[in-house]
Amino acid sequence: MKIAWIGTGVMGAPMAKHLAKAGYNVSAYNRTFAKAQQLEPEITAYSTIKEVVHDADVIFTIVGYPNDVKEVYDSIIPNAKKGSILVDMTTSSPTLAKEIATKAKESGLIALDAPVTGGDLGAINASLSIMVGGDENAFHKILPLLENMGTTINYMGDSGNGQNAKLANQIAIAGAIAGTAEALTYAKLKNLDLQTMLNVITGGSANSWQAANNGQAMLDHNFKPGFFLKHLLKDLNLAFEEKGDVVLPLLETVRNIYNILNENGFGDEGTQAIIKYYQ
Repeated sequence: MKIAWIGTGVMGAPMAKHLAKAGYNVSAYNRTFAKAQQLEPEITAYSTIKEVVHDADVIFTIVGYPNDVKEVYDSIIPNAKKGSILVDMTTSSPTLAKEIATKAKESGLIALDAPVTGGDLGAINASLSIMVGGDENAFHKILPLLENMGTTINYMGDSGNGQNAKLANQIAIAGAIAGTAEALTYAKLKNLDLQTMLNVITGGSANSWQAANNGQAMLDHNFKPGFFLKHLLKDLNLAFEEKGDVVLPLLETVRNIYNILNENGFGDEGTQAIIKYYQ
């Protein structure tokens, strides 16, 4: 089985490496060619999308924003061989995912949307959670590939539902990280020892991954990104666009907080930089 991988950034590079390590024939393309070259010799680097996809059986993509997704699929679909399975692992627009699936089908291809959660450590450790929307038979065909990248893999239904699941997940993250920041802000206001307070939170029913990991980062003033603030803002904006007339006050509130932080130059910091809004 020949695999093409498009997008070899902080997430894509280790994910592609896992497939190569598992014995698959993997080729890669990145907009910055040098980043794809760094994966050689285990993975063959190509300088154009046309070259990397022309004989691939499965084509994975993980890029930045929905406009990037649209751009790469405008190149993939005309150049992929008939019967190829296209798998977009970018967190992107559910509406766009449906459009890509329709265009792919018209060209004799199958497109799945399969965004991931777990951050850079999840990608490195092959412990990602992967949510897949689209053709169920195609999902089962690529499941052995996904199992080299993640430990929690769920089929979510029709095209776009992988993206919808990821956006729902991001809303839950927004609530957890904002709740942690607010709890620590209140504790500071009342002159409580913040490390002890965080121990209380993480040792009881208020615990979450966000509290245990990003809560500690907040206390340590460590804003190195495991997940960029600007990328969570992108995800929350997508959820806001897709929700229609439904009122989701938590989504709207945290989205507004991250928008303010992004506008003030904190977009390249980690999501734990939300604490700066309260300071």
